[in-house]
Amino acid sequence: MRILPRPQREAMFEIYSFCRAVDDIADDLGPREPRREQLQCWRSDIDAIYGGAPPPALLGLAQAVRAFSLQRDDFMAVIDGMEMDVIADIRAPDWATLNLYCDRVACAVGRLSVRVFGMERDAGLALAHELGSALQLTNILRDLDEDASLGRLYLPREALRDAGIISSDPATVLANPMLGEACKAVVEAAQRHFAAAKAIMAKSPRRLVRAPRIMGEAYRAILDKLVARGFASPRAPVRHSRLNLLLILLRNLV
Repeated sequence: MRILPRPQREAMFEIYSFCRAVDDIADDLGPREPRREQLQCWRSDIDAIYGGAPPPALLGLAQAVRAFSLQRDDFMAVIDGMEMDVIADIRAPDWATLNLYCDRVACAVGRLSVRVFGMERDAGLALAHELGSALQLTNILRDLDEDASLGRLYLPREALRDAGIISSDPATVLANPMLGEACKAVVEAAQRHFAAAKAIMAKSPRRLVRAPRIMGEAYRAILDKLVARGFASPRAPVRHSRLNLLLILLRNLV
């Protein structure tokens, strides 16, 4: 985001700060009801911003809302997505539920972001859906072990069933020798979303999609590394080197 002009950069940092705050609530291991109350407080704060009386701590976010016409429903969708993790640990959701989750925690962030980037409405909404879905599915594949440590399993039940896995217990599923087959369906879905996002960005003014192009390339490379590594235990962490990130950045700045 540091490559963006200052007003856009500051708006994106405000959006990120909001997302980080509600995500921390979702990932807290404390009692569920107090966390739901914290998320409800965020709903009240977002309503206050749109009611013209933002809390002092959120004046920067309120400025971003005004400057880029950010939509209240997208902020609320992000909170709703985090609440899905708070109400109960998500374990082997069906595809419809997983897609809803991705829309709330990732695509809604994309819908906020494309307004900041200045994209045309229809292309922006399409990119938010495709790239947001691709990034979130990649996160799910990358974070299998981390999510399991929190009692969560985001792999869709249909993919597990097709691979012959009937359990929804995270540790049991991750130890199953057919895990790679179950992950294959998620990999293919992510690849389709990456391809669709790339096509949208190819038709958009380059200056407007420079930041999402960098994100897309970085995450697509992570997905490729995951596929090359495989999903059998033990799963070595997959991450970018600073050199790889620099090359992606330079390729999109030149």
